[in-house]
Amino acid sequence: FQSLDYDRCINDPYLEVLESMDNKKARKYEAVKWVMVFAIGVCTGLVGLFVDFFVRLFTQLKFRVVQSSVEECTEKGCLALSLLELLGFNLTFVFLASLLVLIQPVAAGSGIPEIKCYLNGVKVPGVVRLRTVVCKAMGVLFSVAGGLFVGKEGPMIHSGAVVGAGLPQFQSISLRKIQFNFPYFRSDRDKRDFVSAGAAAGVAAAFGAPIGGTLFSLEEGSSFWNQGLTWKVLFCSMAATFTLNFFRSGIQFGSWGSFQLPGLLNFGEFKCSESDKKCHLWTAVDLGFFILMGIVGGLLGATFNCLNKRLAKYRMRNVHPKPKLVRVLESLLVSLTTTVVVFVASMILGECRQMSSTSHSGNDTLSVQGMSEDVNSSIKTFFCPNETYNDMATLFFNPQESAILQLFHQDGTFSPVTLSLFFLLYFLLSCWTYGISVPSGLFVPSLLCGAAFGRLVANLLKSYIGLDHIYSGTFALIGAAAFLGGVVRMTISLTVILIESTNEITYGLPIMITLMVAKWTGDFFNKGIYDIHVNLRGVPLLEWETEVEMDKLRASDIMEPNLTYVYPHTRIQSLVSILRTTVHHAFPVVTENRGNEREFMKGNQLISNNIKFKKSSILTRAGEQRKRSQSMKSYPSSELRNMCDEHITTEEPPEKEDLLQQMLERRYTPYPNLYPDQSPSEEWTMEERFRPLTFHGLILRSQLVTLLVRGVCYSESQSSASQPRLSHAEMSEDYPRYPDIHDLDLTLLNPRMIVDVTPYMNPSPFAVSPNTHVSQVFNLFRTMGLRHLPVVNAVGEIVGIITRHNLTHEFLQARLRQHYQTI
Repeated sequence: FQSLDYDRCINDPYLEVLESMDNKKARKYEAVKWVMVFAIGVCTGLVGLFVDFFVRLFTQLKFRVVQSSVEECTEKGCLALSLLELLGFNLTFVFLASLLVLIQPVAAGSGIPEIKCYLNGVKVPGVVRLRTVVCKAMGVLFSVAGGLFVGKEGPMIHSGAVVGAGLPQFQSISLRKIQFNFPYFRSDRDKRDFVSAGAAAGVAAAFGAPIGGTLFSLEEGSSFWNQGLTWKVLFCSMAATFTLNFFRSGIQFGSWGSFQLPGLLNFGEFKCSESDKKCHLWTAVDLGFFILMGIVGGLLGATFNCLNKRLAKYRMRNVHPKPKLVRVLESLLVSLTTTVVVFVASMILGECRQMSSTSHSGNDTLSVQGMSEDVNSSIKTFFCPNETYNDMATLFFNPQESAILQLFHQDGTFSPVTLSLFFLLYFLLSCWTYGISVPSGLFVPSLLCGAAFGRLVANLLKSYIGLDHIYSGTFALIGAAAFLGGVVRMTISLTVILIESTNEITYGLPIMITLMVAKWTGDFFNKGIYDIHVNLRGVPLLEWETEVEMDKLRASDIMEPNLTYVYPHTRIQSLVSILRTTVHHAFPVVTENRGNEREFMKGNQLISNNIKFKKSSILTRAGEQRKRSQSMKSYPSSELRNMCDEHITTEEPPEKEDLLQQMLERRYTPYPNLYPDQSPSEEWTMEERFRPLTFHGLILRSQLVTLLVRGVCYSESQSSASQPRLSHAEMSEDYPRYPDIHDLDLTLLNPRMIVDVTPYMNPSPFAVSPNTHVSQVFNLFRTMGLRHLPVVNAVGEIVGIITRHNLTHEFLQARLRQHYQTI
């Protein structure tokens, strides 16, 4: 995995852009950004509309055919044919979904862990490509229509993020022939903001919750946030919500512009019947039950995550290394098992329950137009006489959204045995399903599973304790929140999403308390499901903050002192050698400072007291590495002896004046013309490898390769002023896919030519002192979205570099153990 670079490179080409920038151009740039944010919201809403339309179409077709077959075969005794018809539909749809994942493997799953990694600063290959969103959107409609226990809401977040990443670029690797000259937003920093907006728009389109989407992007994703971005993300979420609402209301009800269906998943309005005066949505007494449900939901969520983690590890060991066809077969096996379980449970395990009187005339129960009709029309009467319905078939033989509405709003009772069996089967099958090679969301299965749990609690309280005042729909909602919170461990955003989905602000307190309790209970055992899958993939994700005991470490304890560096003026052959033999993505630009070291080692009294102070208290690379080699035995004693032999060198430096005096007299050259003919070699002694280096800036691999590709260099007989200059647009023209050094035609380059990298390096990157505490290093790195953090001592010498790898929890724990051992 590579890191994304959210830090600005303030080099000469960028300064030229700033010089040409005025208020008019700045306003134009801001206006274009607002237009792009609006376009991202509209496109995300249209993606949601596409998925919803075809899921509804395929699901209605499947259930219409199978239901009529079941009704006929009930009399004729040919239910096996109905099962075969259902298997034919489901296996075909799941097979198509698996094939799409084979085309683009990163389209599998919900995509939320991948987007969380991207916004955290980790580049997951292919996660925001056009091919990914096509496979994701088409795959999820087939996997949902195929009867798998997955949701389409989770993949909407991934789809929105891909739209946000790709739309402002006006280009795609899948559509190479379509090119637009659009010079804006050519950096990871800009793309991050649009991905944040797209992910929020995906949540808003899925649940009709624009505020919840904004908070989701803030809570789960972005490592960097500001007020301007909040306003843009909310605007994008609103655009997505109302685009989807406009078209869904028009298509389903024919009333264009009425805005009746805010999201893909609509919970309806919770409202007591006017005839029941004792009914209340919830009371203060119920809060105690809600807290207990939160504890149970946290335990169930931790169990779900534990089982799914074991399944994921098994798949990584036994399924993924095998041919890709095995993944398709696994998906078909899950589909086969799910279909048989659903069919058999609906036919055998269901009970015939009496329809309540309000089911037929209770339009006052639900004020959302069409909602009561949806609840009543989704009742299944398989094998049951008149005025009764099959409660198990009603839950299993419906789309998941309809089953959730049944549990929230159906006044008819569900048998406790039916709810228990339904919960158990759904829990196990959805746990098995999440992680197979199909696009799949986890929100809706978790909500449905939790709603069955909550409805079961309400039934038990009514039947055995005699609490007639409780509203079953409230307990179903709290159960859904408890289980979903126990699985994903979200708090702020999930609270607001559920409140917006119910349109009932009075549920704010019980939902928030339940989610908090569920999260605390689950965190006692393991992490959330998305964090577990991130860890299984080995992604170096940075948490919000480090543990308190990590402050026992300093920057010098975690930095990497083995540096590969370049000089301000370097021959092409050295650059090519460095780029081809290393995988680093940034290189310190340095000059050597050996004269002062030799003078001090000789004990020359002409050296200033400042240099003496430096040697006694300032960390150097050689000293740090010598300490490490003595404690870890990582270097042979011969190199240590070479280091000591250097103490008796007799070479005289040309200058004996103080460095400060030289700089004041302007005889000190900040970037001397050094032309190294060799790159750092493994055969160098420790002293050669860890010589004192004065730090001048950082230059990226992509910048060096761009300079070589475009022939930016000068000959030894010329001045560096004769080197061609590149503009900022030319430097960023190939973003985000810069050329690779291995694709470079070396016959076009003269290896003796020299490249002056100083105009293109970042002369003022963020840097820390070796004595900086790890918590300060971590906060700076994460908050500013850095990719490389140089460690520079008090006299301007670079002594190491810190990357994302050096700040992961596992690396810090290992260094802390070493710290305790040395103590």
